[in-house]
Amino acid sequence: MASGGGYGDASQKIDYVFKVVLIGDSAVGKSQILARFARNEFSLDSKATIGVEFQTRTLVIQHKSVKAQIWDTAGQERYRAVTSAYYRGAVGAMLVYDITKRQTFDHIPRWLEELRNHADKNIVIILIGNKSDLEDQRSVPTEDAKEFAQKEGLFFLETSALESTNMKNRMGILEIWLERRLLFRVPLK
Repeated sequence: MASGGGYGDASQKIDYVFKVVLIGDSAVGKSQILARFARNEFSLDSKATIGVEFQTRTLVIQHKSVKAQIWDTAGQERYRAVTSAYYRGAVGAMLVYDITKRQTFDHIPRWLEELRNHADKNIVIILIGNKSDLEDQRSVPTEDAKEFAQKEGLFFLETSALESTNMKNRMGILEIWLERRLLFRVPLK
């Protein structure tokens, strides 16, 4: 099993680097999930992502130092040309929707199709319902998302980047991805 993760320092020897992409409509909280994952931060005055950005975090898995590159892209339609190149080399994807905006969930099949058309066929995908702290404004029932994830063969969880809910679960899933890659000697990019 994974031996736990942590924030590595810059001088640490890196055995592997892997790429995970964040995908979903604009304003679903992808950048906040990225900030929470990489730096354990949340900013109330976050601005829309323009183009592509990424953050890294170093984990220790199977006694190997693994640098996770988490890539965030703009969810707006005008940046879709950037997005297709962005999938290349990814071993994992976080497909994010906002539980308070049904339309963002309704767009998930389109994002999933695009991902599957451009990414490696073995990519591991987590469907993430973000903003679970806004339960009283929910417009996407958890059961709908679970059913969709099961039908499509995706992992599923709900989270709140604001409250850092389920962040450890997400980290555990990332570690499992890497561990499987290392155990089965599947090369990491």
